[in-house]
Amino acid sequence: MKIEKVLNNNAVIAIKDKQEVIIIGRGIAFQKHIGDKIDEHLIEKIFTLENEDILTKLKTLIADRPIEYMQLSEKIIAYAKMKLGKKLNESIYIHLTDHIYFAVERYKNHLPIKNGLIWETRQLYRDEYEIGIEALNMICDEFGIILPEDEAGFLALHIVNAELNEEMPVVQDMTKIMQEILTLVRYHFKINFNEDSLAFYRFITHLKFFAQRLVRGNHYNGSTDDDLYSVIEKKYPEAHTCALKVKKFIESTYTYVLTDEEMIYLTIHIERVVKSKE
Repeated sequence: MKIEKVLNNNAVIAIKDKQEVIIIGRGIAFQKHIGDKIDEHLIEKIFTLENEDILTKLKTLIADRPIEYMQLSEKIIAYAKMKLGKKLNESIYIHLTDHIYFAVERYKNHLPIKNGLIWETRQLYRDEYEIGIEALNMICDEFGIILPEDEAGFLALHIVNAELNEEMPVVQDMTKIMQEILTLVRYHFKINFNEDSLAFYRFITHLKFFAQRLVRGNHYNGSTDDDLYSVIEKKYPEAHTCALKVKKFIESTYTYVLTDEEMIYLTIHIERVVKSKE
């Protein structure tokens, strides 16, 4: 491969398999020019991105940020993919790198930011939060600084953002909605959830996608079975009463009306999570 453009001493643009790629490696472009052959022994990472807008933003980011931040971000992302077993939206390379850079700058300038959603993040996105904690360890190893635990929550939300292919404000709104529903259920039954149970995990997963639909303004378009709704209502009366309370709250707060299909699933999940506590 040959250099098409030099971004900085540690990053270049090249063409691979007829596609533009970003190649990073310490000193890979030192005293190099357009048309020079790339030393493959210096290659640390090749970014082949399908989204042209993300590719353009990544070029700017790499040119403006020290290579250590991109390398660390790549390490954290690889760890997250391994732990979650999921693909992450390519935009995470930009958002995570930028966040870590400014988090370190804030630390150096004694300007910490409190995370108002850290408790909710720890409860609702346990796997992602644990990755955020490990990311703080990696940041400490790389830069010799100990960032506050609030940052683990921010990093976790960036990972959730990449999982769901949403923007950060949407993920924050979703998190708030999920916590509100959990609080309604907890108060209604006067219980604390068994957060290690499979039923709680499934309930959280259900709420995550419900909240995403709510924020987007999209309803679940499955077929509604009136007989099934009646059966569920009679079989799980207390869970259904709680689901009606949730429906009323969501409608008055977010002007979103739950369909019968959504009510069926919500009732079943409430019943299961309550029974798991018992």
